[in-house]
Amino acid sequence: MLPANQTKSRDPAEPKVHPAYLVMDTESVPDGRLLAAVKYTKDNLTPEEAVRRAQAEARELSYTGSDFLPVTFQYPVAVCILRVGADFTLQKVNRLGEPEFQPRQMVEQFWSGLVQTRQVYKDRVKLVTFNGRGFDMPLLEMAAFRYGCNGGDCFQNRNRYKDTHLDLMDWLSNYGAVRMAGGLDVLAKLLGKPGKTSVAGDQVYQLVLDGKIQQINDYCLFDTLDTYFVFLRTRVMVGALTLEKEHQLVLKAKEFVRGHVDQYPALQQYMDNWGEWSPWP
Repeated sequence: MLPANQTKSRDPAEPKVHPAYLVMDTESVPDGRLLAAVKYTKDNLTPEEAVRRAQAEARELSYTGSDFLPVTFQYPVAVCILRVGADFTLQKVNRLGEPEFQPRQMVEQFWSGLVQTRQVYKDRVKLVTFNGRGFDMPLLEMAAFRYGCNGGDCFQNRNRYKDTHLDLMDWLSNYGAVRMAGGLDVLAKLLGKPGKTSVAGDQVYQLVLDGKIQQINDYCLFDTLDTYFVFLRTRVMVGALTLEKEHQLVLKAKEFVRGHVDQYPALQQYMDNWGEWSPWP
């Protein structure tokens, strides 16, 4: 994604292959203050108490025991974007809001960057997510409403059939015909990639309470990388890549990740859990 202050002129340092995809993932937590104001107005609950009560109620209503709360009662604490070229190579890692990772800052960076990207590249750049239509984009849209962010054409030309966002979960589940049990973790591990390692999504709220915002953003980066590799395999499935070309891109990405360990030390954990694609049976 383009930095918010970048002009339309071409930066000589930019790659010759134009960006074509923004692979994105977010992490979020429940907004206890909002829950208390909307759901428990007469109970004088602290934000933490409101979250605990809402989660307990969600578990009672869920047949799986999930305490996940609706996106309208959440706000982002991590937004990670991988810029990918038209040749499907990784070009850049961008964790928004670094180093403070303040929600307002990362949301403003996301929308201003996306607006400028659209201005420069029009519809030639597509968002790629895993469940982005069902969660990540609604999360960031609600946050744009909260903070008063200008999304420009991203909001002015909203069209459910416009081909500017590829949601891999939608695509792989035949648009909801099949429940994608196991989610991104299953798909990543089928490809020999790390998937979930030391952190899972249901731990994010406690990590925020513990002040471990850096760890959350590391986890978000891992998920975004997994999403990229799942994206490559879907391009093999549609015939945009050969299996040999995908293998070359994976090796190139491995060197890309290894080359960014100094910038993002947690990537060493990702490399330590890297496996090879070895399909069975």
